[in-house]
Amino acid sequence: MTFGERIALQRKQLKISQDELAKRVGTSAPIIGRYERGEIKPSIEMAKKIADELGVTVDYLIGGSTSMVLDKKLLKRIEDIEALPDEEKEKIYYFIDMAITYNKTKKAYSR
Repeated sequence: MTFGERIALQRKQLKISQDELAKRVGTSAPIIGRYERGEIKPSIEMAKKIADELGVTVDYLIGGSTSMVLDKKLLKRIEDIEALPDEEKEKIYYFIDMAITYNKTKKAYSR
């Protein structure tokens, strides 16, 4: 998927028009359309503004993280966890691991 296709996909999932996105990032709808069609590439500053408005990372938009969308809320939670003392981090990781294992097991036995 291209940079422009990822912008369009995220914009449509959020039900934001090209015009609305353009207003939020300080450009015009025709420019957003040209980004989405791959006719032009934005500056790094504009790519950051677009990513912020769409709630994703620039890395996702440029194709760096292809397996999932890393939204800003998830990244903030990860940063908050990393700032905790080691003992508290281990408790959180334990519960995350337990939830993942439970869901994988549930999925495996539901087939």
